[in-house]
Amino acid sequence: MTENLGPRRAYQSETTSAAAPVAARAGGHFGASSYKRPLAGLITVLVILGIIVLAAGLFSGSFTKTVPLSLISDRAGLVMNPDAKVKMRGVVVGRVGNIETLPDGKAKLQLNMDPEALKLIPANTQAQIASSTVFGAKFVELVAPQNPSAQKMQPGTVLDGQHVTVEVNTVFQQLRNVLDKIDPVKLNQTLGALSSAFGGRGEKMGQTLTDFNAMLGKLNPSLQNMATDTEYTAAVANAYADAAQNLVTIVDRATTISNSIVDDQQNLDAFLVNMIGLADTGNDVLGSNQPALSKTLQLLTPTTALLKEYGPGITCSMQGMLFFLDQPPQFDPGAQVDVAFTLAIDRYRYPSNLPKVAGKGGPHCMGLPQIPQGYKSKYLVLDSGANPWQYGNQGILLNSDGLKQMLFGPIDGPPRNTAQIGQPG
Repeated sequence: MTENLGPRRAYQSETTSAAAPVAARAGGHFGASSYKRPLAGLITVLVILGIIVLAAGLFSGSFTKTVPLSLISDRAGLVMNPDAKVKMRGVVVGRVGNIETLPDGKAKLQLNMDPEALKLIPANTQAQIASSTVFGAKFVELVAPQNPSAQKMQPGTVLDGQHVTVEVNTVFQQLRNVLDKIDPVKLNQTLGALSSAFGGRGEKMGQTLTDFNAMLGKLNPSLQNMATDTEYTAAVANAYADAAQNLVTIVDRATTISNSIVDDQQNLDAFLVNMIGLADTGNDVLGSNQPALSKTLQLLTPTTALLKEYGPGITCSMQGMLFFLDQPPQFDPGAQVDVAFTLAIDRYRYPSNLPKVAGKGGPHCMGLPQIPQGYKSKYLVLDSGANPWQYGNQGILLNSDGLKQMLFGPIDGPPRNTAQIGQPG
């Protein structure tokens, strides 16, 4: 039974695994793929290429609007590449577009500036090529001026590079130039001479350094004073420099005076001898009269003190006399006198009107030295024993009792004005 069933099962397996037939559509080829798949693939490739191109353009700044500037420098320096940054006060305001070497060896950098940032940059701004480190990439730095101009930088302006950061290759080039000037034979001889000079003298050199260190230790506390003196030395030197011409003139004239003294030394000796004799005579005169001179000076002290106090008044009085002396003469010679009737003053009374010298108060110029026309000097009241304005008749007073007797005859009894009001006495 097993052998009879084997072929049948295999037939059934082959029959069941066969694919079902597919009928072709009308107007189409049986089994052909559609055109949509290739189109979709083409569109996908184009989109990817567009994204790549857009990213590259954005990265390179092809879609960013810029305005050109030019920078002329002695050299561009190492690691200065296109697309380097242009900074001002640490803010990126543009990029380096192209670097060109001029026939004279200088470098010309084209700067692509941001238009909005360029409107804020003064026209007198300077530029330099700088780097953050010695080995770092270079960038263009715009240096803001201390006094910015009102005008702003315009497109197409050519800037002059003021400075390029020192680089390692420059240092090595300068070192190489120095080493080229050194003769190896002479250098060997110099080093040999130094070796011979220092050979076997290490202990002495060490002792010298020790002594020098001790001396510096003693000088160290005085360094502050030395620094202060050094600081003041500049001002003193400037003062002497300003007065140098006068000092030279003094020395020149002192030389002339010295020559004159040497030429007239005999006359000078005679003069000194005569002065010695005069001094001896004066010493005898002053020595013998010393008490009298001392007494005289003591007596003159109050007078001189009073003259010192009233010196301004004496000065203005003399100035007033000088002013009066310089005035033109009158048309009619003589003196002008104004005569008028005045009210009577009180009579002399003893002892209140005795003269005294007790006035105080210092000097009073009273308008001197130039007294204007019609000016009337004020009366200065002093304690001098006389005062015409102490009291007196200030107006016309009528004797009322006498008027009554004139009108009505004698009246019995004492006078009605017993207090003597308005009457002298």
